[in-house]
Amino acid sequence: MINSNPLAKAGLICAMVTLWAVFPCLLQAQMDGPALVKIAVASIKDIAPVTMVPGTVVSRNDARLSAEVTGRLISVADVGTEVLKGEPVAVIEDTMLQLQNVELQAQITRAEARLRFLESEEKRFTQLEQSNLAAATQLEQTRSDRDVARGDLAVARARLEQNRDQLARTKIMAPYDGIVVARLKTPGERVEEGSNVIRLVDQENLEIIARAPLEYFRFVEPGQLLDLRTSSQSVLGEVRTVVAVGDESTHQFEIRVDLEGSLFPVGQTIRVSIPTSDSREVLTVPRDALVLRPEGQSVFVVDTNNQAQQVKVTVGVGQGEHVEILGAVSPGDRVVTRGNERLQPGQAVNVMDG
Repeated sequence: MINSNPLAKAGLICAMVTLWAVFPCLLQAQMDGPALVKIAVASIKDIAPVTMVPGTVVSRNDARLSAEVTGRLISVADVGTEVLKGEPVAVIEDTMLQLQNVELQAQITRAEARLRFLESEEKRFTQLEQSNLAAATQLEQTRSDRDVARGDLAVARARLEQNRDQLARTKIMAPYDGIVVARLKTPGERVEEGSNVIRLVDQENLEIIARAPLEYFRFVEPGQLLDLRTSSQSVLGEVRTVVAVGDESTHQFEIRVDLEGSLFPVGQTIRVSIPTSDSREVLTVPRDALVLRPEGQSVFVVDTNNQAQQVKVTVGVGQGEHVEILGAVSPGDRVVTRGNERLQPGQAVNVMDG
């Protein structure tokens, strides 16, 4: 039943008004409570202005393996097969080479037998030489035949080794650990010496090839760390080499940057930061310290009372995870790097350990 008492109605309305008046204060008090944050220290770093140029991830071991003997392909590894160094990726029929191997072994056996006979004849004629003048001529002929037999045996052995080498080459071996990315020939096809059979790519030993305008050449050198970025990742890479010859048509020079492990796939496009002038000392903070709001960019500095004070800043050059800032921030100031998204100016904070 609805209470029709005018005094009761007035009391209910008063209570509702009081609640609506107190609720924003309670909400603000909750927002102004200590926030759990992580901090870093603003510091002076020696960095240089950079520009981003496109680069491509390539493998330092990317080869098209070819046949070294003529014959019919028996097997070829499938695309996507991962192989270790020394494992076969393709096999060529070796029937004719196996038959030649048997023939050459027989020739060696015959040559060895003839050489043994002539060596025994030489000994016999040597004993007869002193008493039989005719034996001297026969001795010279035997020695000549013996030398020819030694040469024939050496030739036969060399041919056998050559044939064995050819037999070994009927298996195309992986020269490094890698993955098969293309079959250029299929089983059943006949290949000639030098025919490309398979493409093998090493996915571990990677580098980035980038090209930059020649005007920045003097600011890049081997051993330098450059920022490498994709849409979702940012890592540092060390310059392995700088090609000191510019392209006449594009007026660019080439940079090769080492990559550790397999962070990116071969063929990935990477943005590479290239210094555009000499380095200089600037005040920097981690990129995570920047707060982007409609009123502009800022950072929250934690004061001695553990309260977060919002300071507007202008962003300058960056390097890796750090960026230059210009504003009322001093070296050594503690800036919030985590938990700053919902901070309010003057709000108390509790600093996370580590």
